[in-house]
Amino acid sequence: MEQRISIERLEQAVNIFGSFDENIRLLEEEFHVTVVNREGELRVNGEPEETMLACKAIRALLTLSSRGEPISEQNVRYVIGLARTGQEERVSELTGDVLCITAKGRPVKPKTIGQKQYIESVLKNTVTIGVGPAGTGKTYLAVAAAVAAFRDKQVNRIILTRPAVEAGERLGFLPGDLQSKVDPYLRPLYDALFDMLGAETYQKYLERGNIEVAPLAYMRGRTLDDSFIILDEAQNTSREQMKMFLTRMGFGSKIVITGDVTQIDLPSDKTSGLKEAMRVLDGVEGIGICTLTNQDVVRHVMVQRIVKAYDEYEKRKRVKK
Repeated sequence: MEQRISIERLEQAVNIFGSFDENIRLLEEEFHVTVVNREGELRVNGEPEETMLACKAIRALLTLSSRGEPISEQNVRYVIGLARTGQEERVSELTGDVLCITAKGRPVKPKTIGQKQYIESVLKNTVTIGVGPAGTGKTYLAVAAAVAAFRDKQVNRIILTRPAVEAGERLGFLPGDLQSKVDPYLRPLYDALFDMLGAETYQKYLERGNIEVAPLAYMRGRTLDDSFIILDEAQNTSREQMKMFLTRMGFGSKIVITGDVTQIDLPSDKTSGLKEAMRVLDGVEGIGICTLTNQDVVRHVMVQRIVKAYDEYEKRKRVKK
């Protein structure tokens, strides 16, 4: 069976095919079809059902291409997943506004439906809990939203915090004073801020007190007004720490809590404050709870496969019990 899709501009075909045709080869392998570009149209050949799915995926990629962004392997894999589940038309939801511009002039936009819902929750609610596996952009998008709010003068300060809990190691053996001991735990937050602001601007705001990056223990006893506060790696908070953190909120502030409940480094007898907060706060007005999945992973495709393999392994273990 052959189907044809008209291409308005040559650049669109070049974008969809990718460098050395890697995007279209991926699509051909996935759907067992052949795709050729002839006389301003794409000709797709294969089994009827697979050809139809391939055409749906290509049209979704054309919609993405209309944003003026290069189509990556990650985009193609995401669109293939949407086409397989009959959701390819939802790609048009991703052609919305830019959340923030990085220091190098790159626009930050949600790349998946899950990320878009997460950002909408952050913008709409006073408190948002974003839960999902590694690589779903939870922290990066939260920092982008914080920088956007700060630039728009909606808040006066950005406060980023994490619990300093070791993933199997111990803090004590690290050299230096307390700050140099906790800095490695805060590194992902620094990296996201450097990307958004540039090192020079970041340093300037840090010295003025507009930006604060600190371990969660430093939050005790404070009230934080007119601030955008991000608690990262929240799965490693105790129930007492989580309650303490949530009650730091002052007037004009917004809180985003991010974490991955599959990577808890607490002792086995301790309850994760994040897991408890999701149960306690579900349905509370002004609080949004977003769950991202391995479909929303925007890192290397191997991250997606690793997350999926661990999910399936955990399911098998539960069934055996």
